[in-house]
This record gives sequence, structure tokens and C-alpha cells, in this order.
Amino acid sequence: MQSIINKIDILANELKSLDPLSAQNQKRLDKKFRLEFNYNSNHIEGNTLTYGETALLLIFDRTEGRHELREYEEMKAHDVAFKLIKEWSMDKERPLTETDIKNLNEILLVRPFWKEAIIQGGQPTNRLIKIGNYKEYPNHVRLQNGEIFEYATPIETPIKMGELMEWYRAELENVKLHPVELAALFHYKFVCIHPFDDGNGRISRLLMNYVLIKNNFPPVIIKTDDKKNYLNALNQADVGNTNAFIRYVAEQLIWSLEISIKAAKGENIDEHGDLEKKINLLKKKLGRKADEIVSVKYNIDSVLDIIKNSINLLINEWETKLKEFDSLFFSRNCQIAFDNQLAKSGLNIIETFLRLTHEYFSSNINQDGIKLKEINFHTAFQKLRTLATNGNYHGGEIKVVFHNNVYEIYFTGSKEPINKLYDEYLDDNEIEMIVETIGNWLFNNIETALENESK
Repeated sequence: MQSIINKIDILANELKSLDPLSAQNQKRLDKKFRLEFNYNSNHIEGNTLTYGETALLLIFDRTEGRHELREYEEMKAHDVAFKLIKEWSMDKERPLTETDIKNLNEILLVRPFWKEAIIQGGQPTNRLIKIGNYKEYPNHVRLQNGEIFEYATPIETPIKMGELMEWYRAELENVKLHPVELAALFHYKFVCIHPFDDGNGRISRLLMNYVLIKNNFPPVIIKTDDKKNYLNALNQADVGNTNAFIRYVAEQLIWSLEISIKAAKGENIDEHGDLEKKINLLKKKLGRKADEIVSVKYNIDSVLDIIKNSINLLINEWETKLKEFDSLFFSRNCQIAFDNQLAKSGLNIIETFLRLTHEYFSSNINQDGIKLKEINFHTAFQKLRTLATNGNYHGGEIKVVFHNNVYEIYFTGSKEPINKLYDEYLDDNEIEMIVETIGNWLFNNIETALENESK
């Protein structure tokens, strides 16, 4: 445990040495944490808004997709709660109280609502969820081994919450725990009580980040795609291994510190996601010996195979992402070029691409003929609906270059291409990273346009 805490302190000192961040870098970092925390913390609890829909809602106050009204309301409410705990943490003299925690629950849940529940004996029922008050009914969770873990009873809850706050105040005075240990244990102890009928998970992560931010650390993001490991760490704590959960939180804090350091240095913080993905990508690049690289070279069959099993999937995902932006503009079109032979399309890029691929290979290429060197995909949007000024907006570009031994994918928002062998396809993480990088680039351009319009 000490080694990971030492690493946290080293990163924290490096970040401190880069203070103060420029206004632009601070803004990028704040936006990154705001969207990541709101999206992931809500998505873990079942909110179905996508990351893009979350960004549109919180940044532009626009709704996208078909979701229940409560999901939009709770996402915005969670954003308010996140801002509030940051405000509280900035006041070093302000104590955290039970009233504060009840207020967080009231903010998060927005208003009372009816929720399906299972009563003792296994019978389904509907239960009125009151906001800002401790629970009136017992609650529990089924562990991975099938056993039932009972939280504090409604009668025990006020007593245990009082004990939790006393413990927290005592630890603040003792200063024996590292902030990440204090934050993780506060999260865990709160979850064990589960004092409210709903919203406990989100509040536990807000309180954890309150402790971290108050101690000059960035917030921890529990990623929704890492939910299984998160719950496993909590379950280990349930059987007495609290260090397992502390270590898990500490690992997530390292990611937040590394993102913060990159932002402070002016580096791209939207490109690859977390460190694990970057390491896996690096392993794939370095995993082959040099003499193995020429095992599959350029030929018609290898190029067609890559188009079918890599490029088609990438363009399809990209088009899906572009559709999320369509409602912001009056129209969108694209250009697809096979070695500078242009063809315009409407909204459906993938259908046009499939048609052009067939036409190009049928008419231009044979075993002894011309080699396809590159394919370019370019999109443009026409006029933002919210702006008075006319004009086209570059929507991003993907370029695939075919070399003798490898093919490369260049894309807007990244300075470095992805290099692949002809017997390697783009994996799901790489496709997601490319699409998200272009989407973030486009989103930032739209935001800048709106800010300039308002000046």
C-alpha cells in the first residue's frame, strides 16, 4: 500500500510544481473531470444518457436521444451537486455536516418519486422515495457469491451517521490517514450505512471527492466500464479487506493526477483514455519482431480484407457519432476520395463508401494494375442552428494510407496515426478512441463558436 501512496505523492508534487495552470489548460481539465464524473457516476447507477448526450446537456443545455425526463433531471442535478462539493472543499474552515449530506440527496433526486421495490417475502411493490430524509425501510444488496449484505436498519441509520461524522472529524484532527485513505474509507463507511432510499452510490462518490479536493487532489473517476472491479473492491472490503478498496481508489487517483499533469503541460487529455489503454496499444505496436512485419504485404485481397473488417466498422461508428451532432446544424455532407477521385454523399457515409469501394476495385484495380494508396473521408456541417452567422463547420476527417507492409489511420484531433499490419484489424477500443477524439474536437469547435458569438 505504501508504494502506491508514495507514487501518488510524487505525482501530486509534480502537479504542484506546474501550478498555476494557464486559464486555457485549467478550463480543459475542469471540463474533462466535469463530464467524466457526471457521466460515469450516473451511468454506474443505471442512467442511460451517452457521454455525448451528457456533454450536450451540461454544456449546451440541449437534450438528445429518447430518455426518461428523470434521467435528464438527475444528470443536471448531479452536476449541481458536484459544483457544490467543490465549493465546500474550497472553504478550508467549513465543516462537513449531516445536513450537508441530506442536502446532497435532495439535490440529486430532484423531487419525490415512486420506485419499484421488493418487500420481505419477495413480493414486488411501489415505494415512494422521499428526498433529503434518511430511509424509512430496510435495504440490502446481493453480493457476487449470492449472499445478502444488509445495510444499517432505518432505526440504526441516524446513530450510525452520527458515528460516521464523529469518526471523520476525529481523523481530520489526528491526521494519521493519507487523504486517499480517508476519502476511500469515508466512501466505504457511508455505503455500508446506505442511509437513503436512493442516491447512496452517487453521494458516496461525491463525498469521496469532497475529501480529495479539500486536500488539493483532483477528483477520482470510477469508470462505468470498470464497474465490475469497483464492486469487487467494495465486496472485498465487506469481508474485512478494506485495503483492497483503498488500493482501488488510489489507482484511480493516479489516473486523475496523470491527466492533470498532462493538462498542466498543455498536452492532449482527450486522445487515448486511461493509461491501461495506452499501454495495451503500445504492447500491440511493439509486440512483433521486425522480421515478422513483412509476413502479410499489400495486395488486393489484404486491402479488401482491411476495408471489410476494419475501415467499414470505423466509418460506421463515426457516422453514428456524427448523427448525435446533426440536430445542432441545418445539414451535413461528406466527401469520400479514393486516390483523389471525389464523390459527394449526403448523410449516409457508410452506404456511399460501400458503393464506391465496389466501383473503384471493379474498374481500377487488378493483380497487375494501379495500387490504391489512400482513402479520405471528410465531413462538413452547414450553419449552427443557434448562431446568427452563416458558414460551414469542418466535422472531421479520417485518412487511411496503404503502404507496402502496413496501413495507417490518420484522424482529426490526433497528431499521431494508428499503424497496423495487414493481418491486424482495428479493435473496439481503437475504434472508440478514434471516434471519440474526432467528436471531442468537433464539440470543442462548436463550444468555441458559441462563446465567440456571445461576446
